[in-house]
Parts: sequence; C-alpha cells; structure tokens
Amino acid sequence: MGKSASEKLDGYTYADYLQWDNGRWELIEGKIVDMTPAPSRQHQEILMELGRQFSNYLLGKTCKVYVAPFDVRLPWQDESAEETKTVVQPDLVVVCDLKKLDQRGCEGAPDLIIEILSPTTAKHDLIVKLRLYERAGVKEYWVAHPTDRTLMVFTLRNGEYGKPKIYAFPDPVPVDILPEFTVDLSTVFCGVSGD
Repeated sequence: MGKSASEKLDGYTYADYLQWDNGRWELIEGKIVDMTPAPSRQHQEILMELGRQFSNYLLGKTCKVYVAPFDVRLPWQDESAEETKTVVQPDLVVVCDLKKLDQRGCEGAPDLIIEILSPTTAKHDLIVKLRLYERAGVKEYWVAHPTDRTLMVFTLRNGEYGKPKIYAFPDPVPVDILPEFTVDLSTVFCGVSGD
C-alpha cells in the first residue's frame, strides 16, 4: 500500500486511497482502517437477506441499494472529491438522491446505512461510524447484532441520532425513509442461533 499512516502527517485522501490495492480499506478522517479479515458466513447471510428485501422493494423505484464493497465518500466542509479524507464501505447503503452516484460509488451521505456487527468491528461501528454518519447527515443508521438477533435503528432528528429504537427477532422493522416498506427480521436472522 505504500507509506504507513503515521508517515503522512496531514492524513490520507481519496486520491491516495485510489492508489491502494490488495486489501479492503476504509479511510476515516485521513486515517487508514484495515477491513480484513473477510466477513463471516453468518455476516454474509444476514447481508444478503437484507439486500434481497431492500432490492425487491426498490425494484422499479428511484432509490438504489448497494452492498459492500461499495465506496461512500463523505467530504467534510469544502473538501474536493480528491481531497476527501473519509471513505467508508458500509455493509449496505440506500441512496435516493441519484446525483450522489458515480462510477466510483457515492459521494455524500446515503439516506440509509446498515452495518452488521462482528467482534472486531463493534466498537468502531457503534462509536466512530455512529458519530461520522451523524455528522455527515445519514438519515437512518441501522446496526445489526447477529448474536443477539437485534437491530438498532438510529434516525436523524435535528442533526442528531438520539436514542435508537431496538427491534428483535422476529419483529418487523419500519423503514423511515421508505414509509411503505417494512423489513422482516424473521428471515434476516432465521439462520442465526439465538443461544
């Protein structure tokens, strides 16, 4: 990949990020975050089911759904596209403003982001990314917890997330940005042991 994060004092940018290969990386405020190892089979099953439900509902509609790896660039204030210091790869994103989409992914806040927790990502997803997505203006941030078979839904109100709504297997989950759509947790967590 080149220089270590400590060698670039002013932080890495999206232009640097585009030069890297052989791995999955995120860039958080100029700092490199290694996304390896690969997600577990359970993680993939949950992601595919969430993706299937969103994709089926959005077929023929304006909003689009994408699953990782999919770059979401979150420029801060007056950062240009190449100077952006935050590039994330959420597990699932829904984008309704199609002007934010280009050949490289999404530039700007998606309408909804879902992250699926793992033992190695839980702190990062619940602290760092929560703050980052709130600041960027992501309208809904969902955090799926496979072990507990729960889903936390953070909804942006007046620029803040506040307390999440918590849903558990087999609850239906309403989608705030898509008022006529409900996610079925009974199939999302159906292959996950509750023990």
